Amino acid sequence: MYNILIDALCKEMMISEAEGIVGTMIKHNIEPDVVTYNILVDAYCKAGIVSKALNTVDTMRNQGIEPNVVTYSILVDTYGKEGTIFQAVNTVDTMRKLGIEPDVVMYSALINGYCLRNKMDKARRVFQLMIKKGCVPDIHSYNIMINGYCKAKMLDEAMELFREISRTGPIPNTVTYSTLMQGMCQLGRVSTACELLRTMLASGQVLDLVTCSILLDGFCKNGKPKEALNFFQAMRSNGLKLDIVSYNILIDGLYKVGHIEVAKELFHELLVNGLKPSVYTYAIMINGSCKKGLLNEAYRLFRSMGDNDCLPDSCCYNVMVQGFLRDGYTSKATQLLTEMVGKGFSADLCTATLFVDLILQSSKSILI
Repeated sequence: MYNILIDALCKEMMISEAEGIVGTMIKHNIEPDVVTYNILVDAYCKAGIVSKALNTVDTMRNQGIEPNVVTYSILVDTYGKEGTIFQAVNTVDTMRKLGIEPDVVMYSALINGYCLRNKMDKARRVFQLMIKKGCVPDIHSYNIMINGYCKAKMLDEAMELFREISRTGPIPNTVTYSTLMQGMCQLGRVSTACELLRTMLASGQVLDLVTCSILLDGFCKNGKPKEALNFFQAMRSNGLKLDIVSYNILIDGLYKVGHIEVAKELFHELLVNGLKPSVYTYAIMINGSCKKGLLNEAYRLFRSMGDNDCLPDSCCYNVMVQGFLRDGYTSKATQLLTEMVGKGFSADLCTATLFVDLILQSSKSILI
């Protein structure tokens, strides 16, 4: 009963309240158990208070409750994500000395730590050790390795693992396919990603928005606007509920290849479909319009953001100021910069450089 309540509070990051419940338990002579402490350790780690998590582990020991594999897995996972992989390794060694063997969760956490640091050789060694010790990797373990290889642009190694699980199991899931497709698209291998999508559908996996958005982004970033538009229409035809992220990907891709009118049609379409443009949507369109020399249109968009309860952020201000400066509208740029600073935003490096160049050119003109 108490553990359910403590867990619910910790999931909402209401850690002080959870600590209060633990205090109430102790006051009523109800001893917290290993589950109680693990919930707190996990919450402290997720909140970035690792020192408190370690103090909690010490408290457990002082009360005669030995940390279990779950406790150590939480710590290993945290160290791995923080980049202190040596501490993760030390934690595993400490645990082993106490006679506790790592489980699939701990091995996966350690592998993930190495993958995040792009140390794929070490990740592979841990993966192989895991199998040697009789701990069977689950699909999550394989997905971590595949993701690590894809991030390191080692697509052949990622595909080798994919073929391995396709033959012997576990069954690849949507995450497996999405990760590989993203890796392929980032290397410009969009056609291969499309083939993998067909394999995914043939295996009975359900198409989801995340997977489709990855492929949509791949078409756009590899200069295939026609394919992107066709795929976008196919997503809609298949009953997927398109979100603002899908629209942003396509609008950005269309602006970058100069298909401005189609991009504008999509913008109006999302409004008709009841979606609200995000700040990023406006930033894409303002930036795209500025780069095509459509300053009046960009400024109109900039000023209309408030109509959709979407106020300009630092990025939007900087993009608009840069557009004015590049087209020689110094007075408008200065006015907008003053407004931007008044709202608590700062000029970014590009804006500052353009202003410095302008000042230097003015100085040269005076000297001449």
